[in-house]
Amino acid sequence: MKDKTIAVDIAKDVFEIAVSDKPGKVSQRKRVTRSRFLHFFTTIEPGTVLMEACGSSHFWSREIQKLGHTVILLPPHLVRPYRRGNKHDRADAKAILEAHRNEEIQPVPIKSIEQQILASIHRLRSAWRDTRTARINTIRGLLREIGIFIPKGASQVVPRVQGLVEDAESGLPDALRSYLYEACLEILDLERRMKEAENQLDALAKQSPATQRLLTIPGIGLLTATALVGFIGDLKRFRSGRHFASYLGLVPKEHSSGNVRRRGRITKRGDVYIRMLLTHGARAVLNAAKRKEQPDRLRSWALKIETTRGHNKATIALANKLARIAWAVSTQETQFQSMATAA
Repeated sequence: MKDKTIAVDIAKDVFEIAVSDKPGKVSQRKRVTRSRFLHFFTTIEPGTVLMEACGSSHFWSREIQKLGHTVILLPPHLVRPYRRGNKHDRADAKAILEAHRNEEIQPVPIKSIEQQILASIHRLRSAWRDTRTARINTIRGLLREIGIFIPKGASQVVPRVQGLVEDAESGLPDALRSYLYEACLEILDLERRMKEAENQLDALAKQSPATQRLLTIPGIGLLTATALVGFIGDLKRFRSGRHFASYLGLVPKEHSSGNVRRRGRITKRGDVYIRMLLTHGARAVLNAAKRKEQPDRLRSWALKIETTRGHNKATIALANKLARIAWAVSTQETQFQSMATAA
């Protein structure tokens, strides 16, 4: 039974299982609850278990591997085209079996618990940041309705509003004072949570040699380095730095035919969060390079691109370059060494 393949359509409470002994044919189907899910794998011989990389899939993968099975996670967006007919659990399980037969579909690595901790902290921090931005925008809009305008900058909001609340002659309606004061306290609490999350990321980064090596790269700070380790993990699974940059969506789209090659905007595939962090880091490096008297080779290259192609294209080109450098630093297990500009 070495060729036994078991496809699992994961859900919250009920799991659909399709067992295949021959390619393209389902020999057994079973529907189990979450409490009986792991027990099912103890009753069958070890085989290859297929699942989509979705919520709780990494946890179940680690637990199933402990029972002697080989687990493969497939990208959900690549499994979807193999589903025929209406969408239901049986069709989804059969689609997973069919997608596995395509050798061009690369499996998703199973995350360790350490990676999921890093990713969870990033998700929570991002949620708090978005909530903080929403509260700031709400306060600005409400005050603008009554003719009170606050200068640009998130750091301007809380001090200005607290000053308006404490000033009896500020013109702020009394009925709004307590609510705006509570909104300011909520913003301060969200900022405190974000700071604590960053402190926790810093403590975890000090325990990770891979993160410390990434921190030596210009434009890659604490958030970017820990996000690369938490969301992507081992960069050695990518064939080259270009492959990694393509995975992040930092390469041009191509619409070519015959001898005519057409390249447009970047593909924007892959993880949006990491691409955003790399782009912001590249923009910071580019702006800082303008203030340096003798920039190194990397910054000189970025400034040259900015002169010929503009600031935005230079930023994306530098983000692509940073992704390739991150791949090289991780695969070679060495620190980044800046090089002086050639004479």
